[in-house]
Amino acid sequence: MTNYIDELKSPADLKKLTTKELELLTYEIRDFLLNKVSTTGGHIASNLGVVELTIAIHKVFDSPKDKLIWDVGHQSYIHKILTGRAQGFDTLRQFNGLSGFPKKEESLHDIFDSGHSSNSISVGLGIAKARDLNKEDFSVVAVIGDGALTGGVAYEALNNAGHVNTNLIVILNDNEMSISQNIGGISKHLSRLRTAPAYREMKEKLKGTLNKIPKAGHLIYSALEKIKDAIKYTLVAGIVFEELGFTYLGPVDGHNISELVAVFENAKSVKGPVIIHTITKKGKGYRIAEKEPDRFHGIGTFDIETGETKTKTTMPSYSAIFGRKLTDLAEKNSKIVSVTAAMGDGTGLKEFSRRFPDRFFDVGIAEQHAVTFAAGLAINGMFPVVAMYSTFLQRAYDQIMMDVCLQKLPVTFCIDRSGIVGEDGETHHGIFDISYLSHLPNLTIMAPKDKNELEAMLAYAVDLGKPCALRYPRGTAHDFSSVFSESLLNGEPEMLVPRGELCIIAVGRMVKASYEASQILLEKNIHISVMNARFIKPINEEAFLDLFNHTDKIITIEDNTIIGGFGSSISALIQKHNLKNDLHIMGWPDKYIEHGSIKELDAKYELDSEGIVKHVLRFINGSI
Repeated sequence: MTNYIDELKSPADLKKLTTKELELLTYEIRDFLLNKVSTTGGHIASNLGVVELTIAIHKVFDSPKDKLIWDVGHQSYIHKILTGRAQGFDTLRQFNGLSGFPKKEESLHDIFDSGHSSNSISVGLGIAKARDLNKEDFSVVAVIGDGALTGGVAYEALNNAGHVNTNLIVILNDNEMSISQNIGGISKHLSRLRTAPAYREMKEKLKGTLNKIPKAGHLIYSALEKIKDAIKYTLVAGIVFEELGFTYLGPVDGHNISELVAVFENAKSVKGPVIIHTITKKGKGYRIAEKEPDRFHGIGTFDIETGETKTKTTMPSYSAIFGRKLTDLAEKNSKIVSVTAAMGDGTGLKEFSRRFPDRFFDVGIAEQHAVTFAAGLAINGMFPVVAMYSTFLQRAYDQIMMDVCLQKLPVTFCIDRSGIVGEDGETHHGIFDISYLSHLPNLTIMAPKDKNELEAMLAYAVDLGKPCALRYPRGTAHDFSSVFSESLLNGEPEMLVPRGELCIIAVGRMVKASYEASQILLEKNIHISVMNARFIKPINEEAFLDLFNHTDKIITIEDNTIIGGFGSSISALIQKHNLKNDLHIMGWPDKYIEHGSIKELDAKYELDSEGIVKHVLRFINGSI
């Protein structure tokens, strides 16, 4: 059997294959994806669903001359294979390896760095208008999923694209909607009619002829247009796109290469913006993923035969602890409601949604709406808990500021995946939330060192009666029960290791590494203290000033960028009181952090226990 993947060095090689060979290629690609992603982890269901779609795109369009933009980008694995990167898939999402998302620095075929949803139409429209201004000639194709289309920015772009009326092709990858065969057949037939050159020429000639008829001509044409519009409203599901100024084509079978190629070729000849509605199935070709597409959206290493993940832990995650505790609290308080943005399972709310379906709100990929919706709930007597990943919450910054904090509304933000998250890389690391939240008035911000504090902080937050943010990391929830104290409600930091010649003030996940570093140093007969900050804002000035009066050297460490983070707040406190303490701030440097395992990234940037030891020794010796 021919190994087509090995022969594909660029999209130009794909164009040499016959339709039959392309169909054989789909089987080869699916086998390739399963073998590779089962050992590296990644987004498998979405990629299995766009194999034929991606092949057809590269068959018709000429990348990189034609510009292809992948919304979110987690469905770009086939695109990477077809653009000469198949040999790198053993390193997919690995440290110093192939990214799981499009990256400009990785290939000329990756036009735009993706990772957050709903922006591909905006990007494509910008590229298209720049093309027009530069008097260039190429196609611009934006691929967006039905889930990403729930994001408001997508509609802003659609509205603007219809107004601008430049050549832009939007491919809507719909893997959820069910459309009957009759409607589908009629819609496809009308699509072919509207894209056929003969039909467009006839339409223009008819318009010209009728308009020449004195007085009555334009009335006749107007009546015919109304009849045509009535038919479209009755038969065509895409009328909303037509009203926005797009030519709507579809629905098209997203797993039929011949149909896809035909409609893409037709779309290239249409003047103005076009939207092509394709129907695909998540997990296509892998029965287990077809049945459980959500679980196989993003998954770690797994066994192909059973679909079971290979990496298992007996300890619950922070997400699971959060979900369980919130459900317990909601049992006792009927005013507690939860709000999320297309990540109910990921944030641990599955059980809450089952127990309290009327109090669980998944608004889709619409973070801004989620926050303001929560503000509306709060202003009318509810206690909303907004569960969202850190990297996505930042999309709703204005709403947090104006709709929640300004009005002092009791909305609790449970910020999952705060800090570094690992293999998904730059677009998914949550290393900015302390920085973008700390300067907002009226907001309390906390970070637990372990599962016990997470539970206590959540209970504290929903009873606080004002805006509150609780940030916690991805992964296993640690247990420091042997040193867990009950001083939380006083808003005080917690001294875990008695005072020494230097004190580390650690935030959240960094408490564990700092504690371990103190034990390593103790073996070297170096005594340092470790303090658990707990409250990032407001800072307990009295407690910290007492520490500063007894300890000259201070290190702060956080799972956040060093710019504008917790360390910056401590620095401002020292300056405010004109103190002479030496301060060393540790955290992520002022750059976007690459992908890799959390362990590898912590080691590279010296934020693991061994790295902290090195910083302490250099600080004591005066070399930093």
